[in-house]
Amino acid sequence: MVLSANPRPRLEGQHFQVVVIGGGINGVAVARECARGGKRTLLVEQNDFASGVTSRSTRIIHGGLRYLEHGELDLVRESLRERETLLRQRSHLVHPVHFLLLLNENSQRNAMKVRAGLWLYRRLAKNRPHVNTGETEHKQLERALDAGRRWSFFSYEDAQCEFPERLVAEWLTEAVAAGAVVRNHTEALAVDVAHGRIRGVLLRDLIAGRDERVDAGWVINCTGPWADRVCQRSSIHTAQPMLGGVRGSHIVLPRFSSAPNVAVYSEAVDGRPFFVLPWNDQILVGTTEVADGGDPGKTAPSADEIGYLLRSVTQLFPKAKISERDIKYTFAGVRPLPYSPGNRPSAVTRRHIVHDHADDGAKHMLSLIGGKLTTAASLARQCADKMGLTVTEPNAAAVGPGNALDPLLDEAILEIARIGSVSEESARGIVEWHGARAADIARMALVSAELRAPVCPHTSHIVAEVVEAYRREYAVTLGDVLLRRVPVALGACWSESCSREAAVRIGAVLGWDEYAIGSNLEAFEIERTAFLQPVQHHSAALQAAAD
Repeated sequence: MVLSANPRPRLEGQHFQVVVIGGGINGVAVARECARGGKRTLLVEQNDFASGVTSRSTRIIHGGLRYLEHGELDLVRESLRERETLLRQRSHLVHPVHFLLLLNENSQRNAMKVRAGLWLYRRLAKNRPHVNTGETEHKQLERALDAGRRWSFFSYEDAQCEFPERLVAEWLTEAVAAGAVVRNHTEALAVDVAHGRIRGVLLRDLIAGRDERVDAGWVINCTGPWADRVCQRSSIHTAQPMLGGVRGSHIVLPRFSSAPNVAVYSEAVDGRPFFVLPWNDQILVGTTEVADGGDPGKTAPSADEIGYLLRSVTQLFPKAKISERDIKYTFAGVRPLPYSPGNRPSAVTRRHIVHDHADDGAKHMLSLIGGKLTTAASLARQCADKMGLTVTEPNAAAVGPGNALDPLLDEAILEIARIGSVSEESARGIVEWHGARAADIARMALVSAELRAPVCPHTSHIVAEVVEAYRREYAVTLGDVLLRRVPVALGACWSESCSREAAVRIGAVLGWDEYAIGSNLEAFEIERTAFLQPVQHHSAALQAAAD
């Protein structure tokens, strides 16, 4: 059973100038751009917004240092420009991060070329200052590394969005404020094409359990790794597949004793680049590149991938004595990279492509291929321009609505704590995740002690944030809330007992009876386990990695 705080009026027979299929970061960005451009826009997502590739990424907002290896200077420039815009306009969600690139005497990359690449990277970044890490940080990290090797340290600046799900939630509410209609848990069954032009979309509302058809002037296919499937179900035939799916897997570890306080970029056991990142009071290790043509909704890290990541991190930090039992959970997503038969996954461009289906007999339908977190807004502008909308390039120096409260200012934290009568820790959490909406949530919290209560005993985030998610951010299920809008279930201490406690506290405020609490809890645990997969201990591959 799922309960929605927002009624879902029927869509049957309505006309939309633009229908966007797919509610990841790219789809939400496109819907926002089209709505701002004055088009009546519908955004539909088969699961929940940001529940697919967006939530399964490495969570870095970066210019793409690695792309320099492949000569993609234009992509690096675009990424760096978009990174700066996000850092300025979404500073509560996107933070500067100092990276250390580590090479040893056996590394496949030449130190002189790395220095030249970093020099060029900084020049392309223009206004991002370079900050040297202190000698203490270098020495602490060096003591933790394999002492039998000679290490070279290279430092550079990039950024991290720990919770891109929150960025999507903000863009979603901005799209709605501009006039968009949004529906999660709504599957696009097929695009209706007649006489060489799209006419509408057949939808299935999975919450209401009904099929509906809407008319559409344009259809934008932003379904990521599902893009080819949307065309196949709609009998839209492309000359070749648009996608070549590549799975990227991650493991999440607790903060071990010698864990770095900076982001580390180094080489895995096979020489591929990989990251070891402080994230959400844990350590995020990733990622892999494995061809995956299966169901993107059921993708999962293989034992080989988990073993590969475990060997790579233990090779880098042998003194930490990390084993398979330390892995808290794993997750994987399928990158929707362009179809490139014969190319190694690492060599496939990360540049986004806008495929126009006019030559496929479906005029006014576009499919968006590729892209990444950093360039979602840029991709949306490119798509809108192709549709003939007037596009305004952002002013990177401008302060956006998400930055009205600066989480670095103690005064802002104290003000939110005063408004909501909550602890400073809770106030900081509200500001960091909700930006300009923090004051409204704090006022709501003042209404009752139940709203000021933490979602579970291990978090400072409060039930009022959950109510905001149901009321204004189009959450429908408990998973929509605890995994994405108020993603406390990604935390280091979350357990089944936390899930039960959260369901009871949330249900008490929303008026759920015992059956509703139980059914919401059951559905949440199923979704959480499918996403954040536990490791099956003592598999041969993992045991070999630990030895």
